Amino acid sequence: MTENDPFTPPDAGAARAQRVYTALFRIAERHAADAEQRARQTHPHVLAPHEAVRLVSFLLSGAALPVEGEPEVDRADITAALTLVPRARAELDEVEAGLIEMARGRGLTWQEIAFGLGLGTPQAARQRHARLTERLPEGEGDAAAPA
Repeated sequence: MTENDPFTPPDAGAARAQRVYTALFRIAERHAADAEQRARQTHPHVLAPHEAVRLVSFLLSGAALPVEGEPEVDRADITAALTLVPRARAELDEVEAGLIEMARGRGLTWQEIAFGLGLGTPQAARQRHARLTERLPEGEGDAAAPA
């Protein structure tokens, strides 16, 4: 059977991977097309936790190359990056919860939100939102790492 066979169920994982690629391309094309737009995403003087974790990961894997004179990533760098993972996760949880709330405010259904998150049911999306909001500190704009 071929990929386009109408009698073969679609591969959910492949469909999700294609949506992820398409989503990145769409946002990059619409909101990060030039240096000024991309600069909105980073603090000009200090790395955000997720940026620091990503940088160490990229340097370790070879996806990023060190500049001349830059020291090699060492054990302490790796430990520092691992230390930042819970903080980066907490920040992403806060962003995700806020995005879900804004989506609901813009009229998206739980089914549409579930689809966007790659979840199977509207109930799963509601439960995810409930878990995210339970983990966030109340009244704080700066999320602490989950315990």
